[in-house]
Amino acid sequence: MAVLHRALFTWFNLLIFLILLVLRLDQRIQWNWFIIFIPMWLYDNILLIYIVFNMISYCKNVRNFSLKRETRYMIAVILKLCAQILICLKLEAPHWFLPAKAVLAPFWLLFPILAIDVIYHLMLQTTY
Repeated sequence: MAVLHRALFTWFNLLIFLILLVLRLDQRIQWNWFIIFIPMWLYDNILLIYIVFNMISYCKNVRNFSLKRETRYMIAVILKLCAQILICLKLEAPHWFLPAKAVLAPFWLLFPILAIDVIYHLMLQTTY
């Protein structure tokens, strides 16, 4: 899939999610929060499948392989999925009294991983 198609698919999914989110927050629809997040879960599952296929093809083609970066990507997507599930549980079942720290814990684990990945690859690409 070309980069343009991936970008359009990403933006389309984000647009559908934001439309559903605005409708739900504006109380025009009374759908379950898990239904509102379906476009994001669809995107995350497709992303996981894409990462797994890249890992498999990389292992087939390279003898000395290191899947560190792909593993970090998979962990990041799984943490994002966990955060989305916790947010839906917090919004759908307020009587469970889930603390905000527990709900946002996957994001707080995800942000340093992403920051380290970006800084590492920026320094790796820098030539003096």
